Amino acid sequence: MLGAHKTKLLFLAMAVMLAFIGFIQSWNVSLAILNLCLISAIMTLGVNIQWGYAGIVNFGMMGFAALGGVAAVLVAMPPVTAGWEAGGLGIMGGLLAAAITIILGLQAWKRLAGQSRRRYWITALIVVAGYTVSRLLIDPAVSAIESIESAKAGYLGGLGLPILMSWVVGGLLAAAAAYVIGKISLGLRSDYLAIATLGISEILIYIMKNEDWLTRGVKNVNGIPRPVPYEIDLQESMWFVQLAGDLGIATDELSSIVVKLCYAGLFIIVLAGLFWLSETALRSPWGRMMRAIRDNETAARAMGKDVTSRHLQVFVIGSAVIGIAGAMLTTLDGQFTPASYQPLRFTFLIWIMVIVGGSGNNMGSVLGGFIIWFFWIESEPLGLWLISTITATMDDASPLKIHLLESAAHMRLMTMGIVMLLVLRFAPQGLIPEQKR
Repeated sequence: MLGAHKTKLLFLAMAVMLAFIGFIQSWNVSLAILNLCLISAIMTLGVNIQWGYAGIVNFGMMGFAALGGVAAVLVAMPPVTAGWEAGGLGIMGGLLAAAITIILGLQAWKRLAGQSRRRYWITALIVVAGYTVSRLLIDPAVSAIESIESAKAGYLGGLGLPILMSWVVGGLLAAAAAYVIGKISLGLRSDYLAIATLGISEILIYIMKNEDWLTRGVKNVNGIPRPVPYEIDLQESMWFVQLAGDLGIATDELSSIVVKLCYAGLFIIVLAGLFWLSETALRSPWGRMMRAIRDNETAARAMGKDVTSRHLQVFVIGSAVIGIAGAMLTTLDGQFTPASYQPLRFTFLIWIMVIVGGSGNNMGSVLGGFIIWFFWIESEPLGLWLISTITATMDDASPLKIHLLESAAHMRLMTMGIVMLLVLRFAPQGLIPEQKR
Protein backbone atom coordinates (compact mmCIF):
# COMPACT_ATOMS: atom_id res chain seq x y z
CA MET A 1 0.00 0.00 0.00
CA LEU A 2 2.89 2.32 0.80
CA GLY A 3 4.28 1.85 -2.69
CA ALA A 4 0.95 2.52 -4.36
CA HIS A 5 0.37 5.73 -2.41
CA LYS A 6 3.97 6.84 -2.09
CA THR A 7 3.56 9.94 -4.26
CA LYS A 8 0.46 11.10 -2.39
CA LEU A 9 2.15 10.57 0.97
CA LEU A 10 5.24 12.52 -0.07
CA PHE A 11 3.21 15.49 -1.28
CA LEU A 12 1.05 15.30 1.85
CA ALA A 13 4.22 15.44 3.95
CA MET A 14 5.33 18.50 1.98
CA ALA A 15 1.97 20.18 2.62
CA VAL A 16 2.28 19.40 6.33
CA MET A 17 5.74 21.02 6.46
CA LEU A 18 4.42 24.17 4.78
CA ALA A 19 1.48 24.26 7.19
CA PHE A 20 3.88 23.78 10.11
CA ILE A 21 5.84 26.85 8.98
CA GLY A 22 2.55 28.74 8.74
CA PHE A 23 1.65 27.95 12.34
CA ILE A 24 5.14 28.32 13.84
CA GLN A 25 6.48 31.32 11.89
CA SER A 26 3.71 32.97 9.86
CA TRP A 27 1.45 32.25 6.91
CA ASN A 28 3.18 35.01 4.98
CA VAL A 29 6.46 33.09 5.22
CA SER A 30 4.76 29.81 4.36
CA LEU A 31 3.07 31.26 1.25
CA ALA A 32 6.28 32.98 0.16
CA ILE A 33 8.05 29.61 0.30
CA LEU A 34 5.15 27.98 -1.58
CA ASN A 35 5.38 30.49 -4.44
CA LEU A 36 9.14 29.98 -4.80
CA CYS A 37 8.62 26.21 -4.63
CA LEU A 38 6.13 26.42 -7.50
CA ILE A 39 8.59 28.39 -9.65
CA SER A 40 11.37 25.94 -8.74
CA ALA A 41 9.12 23.05 -9.76
CA ILE A 42 8.55 24.62 -13.18
CA MET A 43 12.28 25.11 -13.61
CA THR A 44 13.00 21.50 -12.66
CA LEU A 45 10.40 20.37 -15.19
CA GLY A 46 12.44 22.11 -17.89
CA VAL A 47 15.67 20.48 -16.74
CA ASN A 48 13.94 17.08 -16.48
CA ILE A 49 12.70 17.40 -20.05
CA GLN A 50 16.32 17.78 -21.16
CA TRP A 51 18.05 15.34 -18.83
CA GLY A 52 15.30 12.90 -17.87
CA TYR A 53 13.88 12.55 -21.39
CA ALA A 54 16.98 12.79 -23.56
CA GLY A 55 20.05 12.67 -21.31
CA ILE A 56 21.21 16.21 -22.22
CA VAL A 57 23.41 17.81 -19.56
CA ASN A 58 22.54 21.52 -19.38
CA PHE A 59 24.42 23.66 -16.85
CA GLY A 60 23.24 26.90 -18.46
CA MET A 61 19.75 27.14 -16.99
CA MET A 62 20.53 30.38 -15.14
CA GLY A 63 21.20 32.08 -18.47
CA PHE A 64 17.81 31.00 -19.79
CA ALA A 65 16.11 32.05 -16.55
CA ALA A 66 17.78 35.46 -16.86
CA LEU A 67 16.43 35.79 -20.41
CA GLY A 68 12.97 35.23 -18.94
CA GLY A 69 13.66 38.09 -16.54
CA VAL A 70 14.74 40.30 -19.43
CA ALA A 71 11.43 39.51 -21.15
CA ALA A 72 9.54 40.81 -18.09
CA VAL A 73 11.40 44.12 -18.39
CA LEU A 74 11.06 44.47 -22.15
CA VAL A 75 7.36 43.59 -22.20
CA ALA A 76 5.91 45.16 -19.04
CA MET A 77 7.96 48.27 -18.26
CA PRO A 78 6.79 51.54 -19.88
CA PRO A 79 9.02 52.90 -22.66
CA VAL A 80 11.48 55.66 -21.75
CA THR A 81 10.61 58.28 -24.36
CA ALA A 82 13.73 60.37 -23.77
CA GLY A 83 15.90 57.29 -24.23
CA TRP A 84 14.29 56.40 -27.55
CA GLU A 85 14.66 59.97 -28.77
CA ALA A 86 18.32 60.09 -27.74
CA GLY A 87 19.52 56.79 -29.21
CA GLY A 88 16.70 54.51 -30.23
CA LEU A 89 17.40 54.80 -33.94
CA GLY A 90 21.09 54.14 -33.39
CA ILE A 91 20.37 50.97 -31.43
CA MET A 92 17.90 49.72 -34.04
CA GLY A 93 20.32 50.54 -36.85
CA GLY A 94 23.17 48.73 -35.09
CA LEU A 95 21.06 45.65 -34.46
CA LEU A 96 19.88 45.66 -38.07
CA ALA A 97 23.49 45.88 -39.25
CA ALA A 98 24.41 42.94 -37.01
CA ALA A 99 21.51 40.87 -38.41
CA ILE A 100 22.50 41.66 -42.00
CA THR A 101 26.10 40.72 -41.18
CA ILE A 102 25.02 37.34 -39.86
CA ILE A 103 22.87 36.64 -42.92
CA LEU A 104 25.58 37.70 -45.38
CA GLY A 105 28.23 35.74 -43.48
CA LEU A 106 26.14 32.56 -43.56
CA GLN A 107 25.35 32.99 -47.24
CA ALA A 108 29.01 33.52 -48.10
CA TRP A 109 30.02 30.50 -46.07
CA LYS A 110 27.49 28.28 -47.91
CA ARG A 111 28.11 29.61 -51.42
CA LEU A 112 31.91 29.33 -51.20
CA ALA A 113 31.92 25.70 -50.08
CA GLY A 114 34.89 23.97 -51.65
CA GLN A 115 36.92 27.20 -51.89
CA SER A 116 38.45 27.04 -48.45
CA ARG A 117 40.82 30.01 -48.63
CA ARG A 118 38.35 32.44 -50.24
CA ARG A 119 35.64 31.14 -47.97
CA TYR A 120 37.51 32.06 -44.79
CA TRP A 121 38.80 35.41 -46.03
CA ILE A 122 35.49 36.68 -47.43
CA THR A 123 33.49 35.52 -44.41
CA ALA A 124 35.99 37.15 -42.07
CA LEU A 125 35.85 40.38 -44.09
CA ILE A 126 32.03 40.46 -43.89
CA VAL A 127 32.12 39.85 -40.14
CA VAL A 128 34.73 42.55 -39.46
CA ALA A 129 32.98 45.11 -41.67
CA GLY A 130 29.56 44.37 -40.18
CA TYR A 131 30.88 44.49 -36.62
CA THR A 132 32.56 47.84 -37.29
CA VAL A 133 29.40 49.36 -38.76
CA SER A 134 27.20 48.07 -35.93
CA ARG A 135 29.56 49.43 -33.26
CA LEU A 136 29.74 52.82 -34.99
CA LEU A 137 25.95 53.01 -34.79
CA ILE A 138 25.43 51.47 -31.35
CA ASP A 139 28.21 53.03 -29.24
CA PRO A 140 27.13 56.70 -29.54
CA ALA A 141 23.49 55.68 -29.07
CA VAL A 142 24.33 53.72 -25.90
CA SER A 143 26.23 56.66 -24.42
CA ALA A 144 23.32 58.99 -25.15
CA ILE A 145 20.72 56.63 -23.66
CA GLU A 146 22.67 55.84 -20.49
CA SER A 147 23.28 59.54 -19.78
CA ILE A 148 19.53 60.26 -19.40
CA GLU A 149 18.58 60.26 -15.70
CA SER A 150 20.87 57.32 -14.99
CA ALA A 151 19.63 57.11 -11.38
CA LYS A 152 16.05 56.37 -12.52
CA ALA A 153 16.19 55.52 -16.23
CA GLY A 154 19.26 55.31 -18.44
CA TYR A 155 17.68 52.64 -20.64
CA LEU A 156 15.04 52.24 -23.35
CA GLY A 157 12.37 50.67 -21.17
CA GLY A 158 9.81 48.21 -22.48
CA LEU A 159 6.53 48.04 -24.35
CA GLY A 160 4.17 48.71 -21.45
CA LEU A 161 2.15 45.53 -22.08
CA PRO A 162 0.53 43.24 -19.48
CA ILE A 163 3.14 41.39 -17.43
CA LEU A 164 1.55 37.98 -18.10
CA MET A 165 2.56 38.32 -21.76
CA SER A 166 6.19 38.36 -20.65
CA TRP A 167 5.88 34.77 -19.46
CA VAL A 168 5.23 33.66 -23.03
CA VAL A 169 7.86 36.01 -24.43
CA GLY A 170 10.37 34.76 -21.85
CA GLY A 171 9.84 31.20 -23.07
CA LEU A 172 10.26 32.30 -26.68
CA LEU A 173 13.45 34.25 -25.94
CA ALA A 174 14.95 31.29 -24.09
CA ALA A 175 13.90 28.94 -26.90
CA ALA A 176 15.52 31.16 -29.55
CA ALA A 177 18.75 31.37 -27.55
CA ALA A 178 18.68 27.60 -26.97
CA TYR A 179 18.30 26.98 -30.70
CA VAL A 180 21.42 29.01 -31.48
CA ILE A 181 23.38 27.47 -28.59
CA GLY A 182 22.21 23.98 -29.47
CA LYS A 183 23.23 24.29 -33.12
CA ILE A 184 26.74 25.11 -31.92
CA SER A 185 27.25 22.87 -28.91
CA LEU A 186 24.94 19.82 -29.03
CA GLY A 187 27.49 17.89 -31.07
CA LEU A 188 29.80 17.87 -28.03
CA ARG A 189 30.18 14.98 -25.63
CA SER A 190 28.11 15.28 -22.43
CA ASP A 191 30.93 16.57 -20.19
CA TYR A 192 32.05 19.14 -22.78
CA LEU A 193 28.42 20.11 -23.34
CA ALA A 194 28.02 20.81 -19.61
CA ILE A 195 31.08 23.07 -19.60
CA ALA A 196 29.97 24.85 -22.78
CA THR A 197 26.44 25.56 -21.52
CA LEU A 198 27.80 26.82 -18.19
CA GLY A 199 30.18 29.16 -20.02
CA ILE A 200 27.45 30.43 -22.33
CA SER A 201 25.23 31.08 -19.30
CA GLU A 202 27.98 33.18 -17.74
CA ILE A 203 28.33 35.14 -20.99
CA LEU A 204 24.59 35.89 -21.15
CA ILE A 205 24.51 37.10 -17.56
CA TYR A 206 27.69 39.15 -18.09
CA ILE A 207 26.01 40.93 -21.03
CA MET A 208 22.93 41.71 -18.93
CA LYS A 209 25.10 43.11 -16.15
CA ASN A 210 26.97 45.47 -18.47
CA GLU A 211 24.50 46.56 -21.15
CA ASP A 212 22.78 49.30 -19.15
CA TRP A 213 20.78 50.55 -22.14
CA LEU A 214 18.91 47.24 -22.24
CA THR A 215 18.00 46.49 -18.60
CA ARG A 216 19.98 49.05 -16.56
CA GLY A 217 22.64 46.45 -15.75
CA VAL A 218 23.56 46.18 -12.07
CA LYS A 219 21.46 49.27 -11.29
CA ASN A 220 18.45 46.93 -11.50
CA VAL A 221 14.95 47.59 -12.81
CA ASN A 222 12.44 48.20 -10.03
CA GLY A 223 8.69 48.61 -10.03
CA ILE A 224 7.84 45.95 -12.60
CA PRO A 225 4.00 45.84 -12.88
CA ARG A 226 2.10 43.07 -11.15
CA PRO A 227 -0.59 40.70 -12.42
CA VAL A 228 -2.18 40.77 -8.95
CA PRO A 229 -3.51 43.61 -6.73
CA TYR A 230 -1.17 45.79 -4.68
CA GLU A 231 -1.36 45.55 -0.89
CA ILE A 232 -1.95 49.27 -0.47
CA ASP A 233 -4.93 49.18 -2.85
CA LEU A 234 -6.49 46.34 -0.86
CA GLN A 235 -5.90 48.13 2.43
CA GLU A 236 -7.71 51.23 1.13
CA SER A 237 -10.79 49.25 0.07
CA MET A 238 -13.69 49.35 2.53
CA TRP A 239 -14.80 45.78 1.79
CA PHE A 240 -11.31 44.51 2.53
CA VAL A 241 -11.05 46.45 5.79
CA GLN A 242 -14.40 44.99 6.84
CA LEU A 243 -13.26 41.48 5.86
CA ALA A 244 -10.07 41.88 7.92
CA GLY A 245 -12.16 43.03 10.90
CA ASP A 246 -14.51 40.05 10.57
CA LEU A 247 -11.56 37.64 10.44
CA GLY A 248 -9.71 39.40 13.25
CA ILE A 249 -6.56 39.86 11.17
CA ALA A 250 -4.60 43.07 10.65
CA THR A 251 -5.25 44.58 7.21
CA ASP A 252 -1.55 44.71 6.29
CA GLU A 253 -1.07 41.04 7.15
CA LEU A 254 -4.24 39.94 5.37
CA SER A 255 -3.40 41.98 2.26
CA SER A 256 0.01 40.32 2.03
CA ILE A 257 -1.57 36.87 2.38
CA VAL A 258 -4.17 37.62 -0.32
CA VAL A 259 -1.52 38.85 -2.75
CA LYS A 260 0.60 35.74 -2.19
CA LEU A 261 -2.46 33.53 -2.67
CA CYS A 262 -3.18 35.28 -5.99
CA TYR A 263 0.38 34.63 -7.13
CA ALA A 264 0.10 31.01 -6.00
CA GLY A 265 -3.08 30.57 -8.03
CA LEU A 266 -1.41 31.87 -11.20
CA PHE A 267 1.68 29.74 -10.65
CA ILE A 268 -0.36 26.61 -9.99
CA ILE A 269 -2.25 27.11 -13.27
CA VAL A 270 1.01 27.42 -15.22
CA LEU A 271 2.60 24.45 -13.42
CA ALA A 272 -0.47 22.28 -13.99
CA GLY A 273 -0.57 23.17 -17.70
CA LEU A 274 3.14 22.50 -18.23
CA PHE A 275 2.94 19.28 -16.22
CA TRP A 276 0.03 18.02 -18.31
CA LEU A 277 1.87 18.84 -21.54
CA SER A 278 5.06 17.19 -20.27
CA GLU A 279 3.24 14.02 -19.24
CA THR A 280 1.35 13.88 -22.53
CA ALA A 281 4.60 14.22 -24.45
CA LEU A 282 6.35 11.62 -22.29
CA ARG A 283 3.61 9.04 -22.86
CA SER A 284 3.44 9.70 -26.61
CA PRO A 285 5.49 7.96 -29.35
CA TRP A 286 7.75 11.04 -29.27
CA GLY A 287 8.47 10.42 -25.58
CA ARG A 288 9.26 6.75 -26.19
CA MET A 289 11.60 7.77 -29.00
CA MET A 290 13.40 10.28 -26.76
CA ARG A 291 13.90 7.69 -24.03
CA ALA A 292 15.22 5.25 -26.62
CA ILE A 293 17.72 7.86 -27.80
CA ARG A 294 18.70 8.56 -24.18
CA ASP A 295 19.28 4.89 -23.39
CA ASN A 296 21.15 3.94 -26.56
CA GLU A 297 22.03 6.57 -29.16
CA THR A 298 23.83 4.06 -31.38
CA ALA A 299 20.79 1.80 -31.65
CA ALA A 300 18.53 4.80 -32.27
CA ARG A 301 20.76 6.00 -35.12
CA ALA A 302 20.76 2.49 -36.57
CA MET A 303 16.94 2.65 -36.60
CA GLY A 304 17.10 5.82 -38.70
CA LYS A 305 16.46 8.41 -35.98
CA ASP A 306 18.06 11.84 -36.36
CA VAL A 307 19.57 12.01 -32.89
CA THR A 308 21.14 15.47 -33.24
CA SER A 309 17.90 16.99 -34.47
CA ARG A 310 15.91 15.41 -31.63
CA HIS A 311 18.45 16.59 -29.07
CA LEU A 312 18.10 20.12 -30.41
CA GLN A 313 14.33 19.84 -30.25
CA VAL A 314 14.21 18.75 -26.61
CA PHE A 315 16.94 21.24 -25.65
CA VAL A 316 14.82 24.09 -27.03
CA ILE A 317 11.63 22.86 -25.32
CA GLY A 318 13.28 22.46 -21.92
CA SER A 319 14.97 25.86 -22.17
CA ALA A 320 11.64 27.49 -23.05
CA VAL A 321 10.13 26.10 -19.83
CA ILE A 322 13.08 27.47 -17.86
CA GLY A 323 12.60 30.85 -19.54
CA ILE A 324 8.96 30.90 -18.45
CA ALA A 325 10.04 30.18 -14.87
CA GLY A 326 12.58 33.01 -15.07
CA ALA A 327 9.91 35.48 -16.18
CA MET A 328 7.63 34.31 -13.37
CA LEU A 329 10.39 34.77 -10.79
CA THR A 330 11.04 38.36 -11.93
CA THR A 331 7.29 39.02 -11.82
CA LEU A 332 7.10 37.73 -8.25
CA ASP A 333 10.11 39.81 -7.15
CA GLY A 334 8.83 42.95 -8.89
CA GLN A 335 12.38 43.76 -9.99
CA PHE A 336 15.09 42.51 -12.31
CA THR A 337 18.49 42.08 -10.66
CA PRO A 338 21.11 40.54 -12.99
CA ALA A 339 23.62 40.18 -10.14
CA SER A 340 21.31 37.69 -8.39
CA TYR A 341 21.73 35.11 -11.19
CA GLN A 342 24.65 33.03 -9.95
CA PRO A 343 25.18 30.03 -12.24
CA LEU A 344 27.77 28.28 -10.09
CA ARG A 345 25.40 28.36 -7.10
CA PHE A 346 21.85 27.88 -8.32
CA THR A 347 22.72 25.50 -11.18
CA PHE A 348 23.89 23.04 -8.54
CA LEU A 349 20.70 23.60 -6.54
CA ILE A 350 18.38 22.94 -9.48
CA TRP A 351 20.21 19.75 -10.39
CA ILE A 352 19.83 18.55 -6.78
CA MET A 353 16.07 19.11 -7.16
CA VAL A 354 15.95 16.86 -10.23
CA ILE A 355 18.17 14.16 -8.71
CA VAL A 356 16.39 14.07 -5.35
CA GLY A 357 12.91 14.09 -6.87
CA GLY A 358 13.61 11.45 -9.49
CA SER A 359 15.16 11.97 -12.92
CA GLY A 360 12.83 11.06 -15.78
CA ASN A 361 9.69 11.42 -13.66
CA ASN A 362 7.82 14.72 -13.93
CA MET A 363 6.03 14.25 -10.62
CA GLY A 364 9.35 13.52 -8.97
CA SER A 365 10.89 16.68 -10.43
CA VAL A 366 8.03 18.76 -9.03
CA LEU A 367 8.44 17.14 -5.61
CA GLY A 368 12.21 17.72 -5.71
CA GLY A 369 11.65 21.40 -6.47
CA PHE A 370 9.39 21.69 -3.41
CA ILE A 371 11.59 19.76 -0.99
CA ILE A 372 14.95 21.28 -1.85
CA TRP A 373 13.72 24.87 -1.97
CA PHE A 374 11.89 24.38 1.35
CA PHE A 375 15.06 23.18 3.08
CA TRP A 376 17.16 25.82 1.30
CA ILE A 377 15.02 28.56 2.86
CA GLU A 378 14.29 27.00 6.23
CA SER A 379 17.65 25.38 7.04
CA GLU A 380 19.15 28.71 8.10
CA PRO A 381 16.48 29.69 10.71
CA LEU A 382 16.19 26.08 11.87
CA GLY A 383 19.97 25.85 12.10
CA LEU A 384 20.12 29.07 14.10
CA TRP A 385 17.42 27.72 16.46
CA LEU A 386 19.31 24.43 16.86
CA ILE A 387 22.65 26.09 17.59
CA SER A 388 21.00 28.59 19.97
CA THR A 389 19.40 25.69 21.86
CA ILE A 390 22.65 23.74 22.06
CA THR A 391 24.66 26.75 23.26
CA ALA A 392 21.97 28.15 25.59
CA THR A 393 23.92 27.19 28.71
CA MET A 394 27.20 28.67 27.46
CA ASP A 395 28.49 32.11 28.36
CA ASP A 396 27.48 34.78 25.82
CA ALA A 397 31.14 35.91 25.62
CA SER A 398 32.36 32.39 24.83
CA PRO A 399 34.36 32.37 21.57
CA LEU A 400 32.95 28.93 20.74
CA LYS A 401 29.34 30.11 21.12
CA ILE A 402 29.99 33.23 19.03
CA HIS A 403 31.65 31.14 16.33
CA LEU A 404 28.80 28.61 16.24
CA LEU A 405 26.13 31.32 16.03
CA GLU A 406 28.02 33.08 13.22
CA SER A 407 28.30 29.77 11.36
CA ALA A 408 24.55 29.14 11.43
CA ALA A 409 24.18 30.75 8.00
CA HIS A 410 26.26 27.91 6.52
CA MET A 411 23.78 25.30 7.74
CA ARG A 412 21.88 25.44 4.45
CA LEU A 413 24.89 24.16 2.48
CA MET A 414 25.44 21.35 4.97
CA THR A 415 21.71 20.57 4.89
CA MET A 416 21.75 20.27 1.10
CA GLY A 417 24.66 17.85 1.32
CA ILE A 418 22.94 15.75 3.99
CA VAL A 419 19.65 15.60 2.04
CA MET A 420 21.43 14.57 -1.14
CA LEU A 421 23.54 11.91 0.60
CA LEU A 422 20.50 10.40 2.32
CA VAL A 423 18.51 10.27 -0.91
CA LEU A 424 21.40 8.78 -2.90
CA ARG A 425 21.93 6.18 -0.16
CA PHE A 426 18.31 5.08 0.39
CA ALA A 427 16.65 6.12 -2.89
CA PRO A 428 19.39 6.25 -5.55
CA GLN A 429 16.83 6.73 -8.34
CA GLY A 430 15.10 9.58 -6.52
CA LEU A 431 12.12 9.76 -4.20
CA ILE A 432 9.75 9.05 -7.12
CA PRO A 433 11.75 7.02 -9.66
CA GLU A 434 11.06 6.95 -13.37
CA GLN A 435 8.25 4.60 -14.30
CA LYS A 436 9.26 1.89 -16.74
CA ARG A 437 6.55 1.65 -19.36
